[in-house]
Amino acid sequence: MPTERERMLAGELYDPLDPELAALRERARDLLHELNATRERDAEVRRRLLADLFGCGGDTVTVQPPFFCDYGANIRLGARVYFNFNCVVLDVCPVTVGDFTLFGPAVQIYTAAHPMNAEQRRGPEFGKPVVIGSDVWVGGGAVICPGVTVGDRTVIGAGSVVTRDVPAGVFAAGNPCRVVREITE
Repeated sequence: MPTERERMLAGELYDPLDPELAALRERARDLLHELNATRERDAEVRRRLLADLFGCGGDTVTVQPPFFCDYGANIRLGARVYFNFNCVVLDVCPVTVGDFTLFGPAVQIYTAAHPMNAEQRRGPEFGKPVVIGSDVWVGGGAVICPGVTVGDRTVIGAGSVVTRDVPAGVFAAGNPCRVVREITE
């Protein structure tokens, strides 16, 4: 029988009040509290905290505090990813980010979701993974919704709400986000 954590990571209905999951969220909150209290000159402390927090990529990521996430361990980052101030990542399912991707201030990435049926929403929840390619720039205030994939070299305009996949090499913007044009040299 799978654990609640295994169900969560598989995108199945799971109990968010499960003690193991609560302990993992508490661990992340403790690390985030320390991270968000650091000063700019605390580069080595930040690096250690980020390496402990993220599942992968904490050794090269740059995060401008404050930063918030559910678990951290479900976030896998490529080389030299950058998060500007006040980003939120709800990582109940895996969040995978490619190399050299930039997130503007207040970007929010959601994998968490809830049933549409009101009675079902009183109980378990579920999630869908998010994949963001390499060399992507996500403008400030954008929201990436559960289950979305953003292709390599794409630019997401500020304030966009990305509800469906966006291909590689395009500029996309709006609410809902849509492809505006290809990016050419």
